[in-house]
Amino acid sequence: MSSEEKSGKEQTIFGKEKNPSSVEPKKLTLDSHLKFRCHPGVRCFTACCGGIKIVLTPYDILTLAKRLEIPAHEFLEQYTMPTYLEKTDMPGVMIKLQEDDNKCPFVTPGGCTVYKDRPTACRYYPVGMADFHEGGTRDANGIELESAEEKFYFIVREDHCKGFEEDKEWTVREWRADQGVDIRDEMNRGWLRLVMRRKSFGLQASLSEQAKRMFFMASTDLATFRKFVFESSFLDIYEIDEETIKKIKKDDIELMFFSFKYLAATLFGADGLKIKPEKVKEKVIQMKKQQDEAVLKSVKEYEELKAETARARKATGVVEK
Repeated sequence: MSSEEKSGKEQTIFGKEKNPSSVEPKKLTLDSHLKFRCHPGVRCFTACCGGIKIVLTPYDILTLAKRLEIPAHEFLEQYTMPTYLEKTDMPGVMIKLQEDDNKCPFVTPGGCTVYKDRPTACRYYPVGMADFHEGGTRDANGIELESAEEKFYFIVREDHCKGFEEDKEWTVREWRADQGVDIRDEMNRGWLRLVMRRKSFGLQASLSEQAKRMFFMASTDLATFRKFVFESSFLDIYEIDEETIKKIKKDDIELMFFSFKYLAATLFGADGLKIKPEKVKEKVIQMKKQQDEAVLKSVKEYEELKAETARARKATGVVEK
């Protein structure tokens, strides 16, 4: 993709990486008004569906895979490519654009073929949201504190878009409801908080490869995550109530929310999942045993080194005083 094709169009989750020159410098509320409409009669129809980076949330992947009636792993292989999320080292996926025209594989001259289940990023345009709860605040010990969310909205007005010339007027609240953004926000909230929490730490301390693989698996392929929960020692380690077990066994939405909770606990030490007391005790015993073995090994190595040194001195005729 050329720099000209990418200029002013590339975006990440919820449009937060759009060219700043396209963002109107005015804070909006839910009751603020905008004039905008997109439909097949607009001259630029589907122009915004090419040369763009559409990052997918777990809920996007879930709904699109169901829409196409294929397993998540097939959807990922056929329609996505890897990326990193919000300038972090957390792995995610974005829509793989077609090589011939650099457009989304689901767009046609007549419009989006998966419109009802289109990704969250597509639904936001042209209204963006800034959420200043993203990083959170921390106390003197580095523990994240709960704080009220501070949100405002803004308009992204790009030169190629003719939707602003239409006569349809909305409030921001009405536009979001019409596009299904409110529902998507609720579905994506737990996952987005994980990304924003990671972003607040910066890149000083990177995630382990194992943590990255777990985050990617839980975020993109719920069928595999379900196998991990029910076909490994997971339920022997964590205290999970029977009602939750029943829900996540069959309900993909409940499993998705559970995956957010699991990732928050394992990656950031958040409350929500507890390890069974006997497993904690076993771990402590195991750690003590490993420490004892390490000490004994160090002592043995020291004694062997000492003996070797003594033999070497004796062989060379050096006598210790």
